[in-house]
Amino acid sequence: MTLTLKLTGRDLTLHQVAEFLADPCNVTLDDSARAPMQASVDAVHRAANADSPSYGINTGFGAFANRRISADQVKDLQYNLVRSHAAGVGDPFPADIVRLIMLLKANSLATGISGIRPEVVDTLLALLNHDVLPVIPCQGSVGACGDLAPLAHLTLALIGEGEAVHGTKRVEGIAVLAAAGREPVSLHAKEGLALLNGTQASAALAVIGLLRAERLLRSAVVIGALSVEASAGSFAPFDDRIQKARRLPGQIRIAELFRKLLTSSTINADHTDCDRVQDPYSLRCMPQVFGSVLSTLRHGAEVLSLECNAVSDNPLIFDDEVISGGNFHAESVAMIADFIGIAVTELANMSERRIDLFQRGVNPVLNMFLTNEPGIESGYMIAHVTAAALASENKTLVHPASADTVPTSAGQEDHVSMAPWAGRKLGMILDNTTRVLAIELLVATHAIDIQAPLRTTAELQAVHDAVRERVSLRLKDRRLDHEIETLNRFIEEGSLLSFLADTGSLLPAN
Repeated sequence: MTLTLKLTGRDLTLHQVAEFLADPCNVTLDDSARAPMQASVDAVHRAANADSPSYGINTGFGAFANRRISADQVKDLQYNLVRSHAAGVGDPFPADIVRLIMLLKANSLATGISGIRPEVVDTLLALLNHDVLPVIPCQGSVGACGDLAPLAHLTLALIGEGEAVHGTKRVEGIAVLAAAGREPVSLHAKEGLALLNGTQASAALAVIGLLRAERLLRSAVVIGALSVEASAGSFAPFDDRIQKARRLPGQIRIAELFRKLLTSSTINADHTDCDRVQDPYSLRCMPQVFGSVLSTLRHGAEVLSLECNAVSDNPLIFDDEVISGGNFHAESVAMIADFIGIAVTELANMSERRIDLFQRGVNPVLNMFLTNEPGIESGYMIAHVTAAALASENKTLVHPASADTVPTSAGQEDHVSMAPWAGRKLGMILDNTTRVLAIELLVATHAIDIQAPLRTTAELQAVHDAVRERVSLRLKDRRLDHEIETLNRFIEEGSLLSFLADTGSLLPAN
């Protein structure tokens, strides 16, 4: 990442977003964006004083779009909009979501067709650069007419009427701006609407969900490969010829990753002549299922790469023409978040099945539940129950939010996307799936230990050793919750990714 990220509204990439989230840098409005932004502001001022109605400029909003607003009421209109729409509820969004909402909002406005002054965006970026993060409740948007409530809370911070977190302190009112060395913004015609109208909260949730899902998929490959070894599985299903016969690029790529981990081992050599003809699907079909997950994430990346540079407020300014449309409708983001949620749910479903294999002794050298003393001990019996509970939660959460709609604004906004809920559910699914995979990693590592002095592949032995640095081998029954959470953090931090040689992100470079 460069020391400064310059926003033009046209060329922000997912790679830059990922780097910014990992290590926030200074963000500025590119000089090339200032003249087009000011030209759109001038057009708004002309429209505000014209005889013809222009939505949100000299008219009311939503069901009040037919109410004409006089020139001397235009400023009041913007402030009333912000205050009345700050109706969000629930816990505040976490810091990474808020940072990305701010970044995406600024980048969208930088395009120069929203009718907002560059200095307003400068103030927004000053808050971001000083890590003064507005308190934005996570509930209250239906993802059409934009994410109105979340963005209203963001805008309150800009006008000196909101709350923010700065370091460990919560600040309010004008102290929010003072923490960034700025004065409160004075809203001009359309500026409140430009700030509130947009899909940036929905997009931030979906983008962060996508990036987490991609990292989790790569971690699932490492954990799945360890389970192949721990359960005395065959390497044959990962043969390149099988994958190429199916012709699916995602499947081919995933199998390639597995082959880099499943090289040669004394565990594998020891069961060469066993009587198992084929492995269960949860082992044998990982290229097919994980490959489908990868294809889903790549499609999501295509859509969300465009969304990062989208203009999604309304109306938009094209030269002197003010045109009302529906870019604020977040259906595309909602469907992608739902689709990614389905993909991640399958990672959990398959992981839970592999955990079950260890409970049932599919590898004949292992006792049921990996117990040291069957009958006296329970081993990993209830760890599997926990995985089953989490996988079941996912199956409820994965019901598509985008299939729902509740008409709002007296029927004027009669079809909505529910994209924020799709993105929030995706985050919950990712949390659950990471813990299911943590349980699989815990169990598979133990199963590798039990087979000593046989050893796994050199690549997977390094994974095993990294786990054992964090969770010691203990053969007797003990509480497992702390071990599960330790490995959950290990996965969430991306620590397993280093064991996939020469492999960066599986998503497109842009």
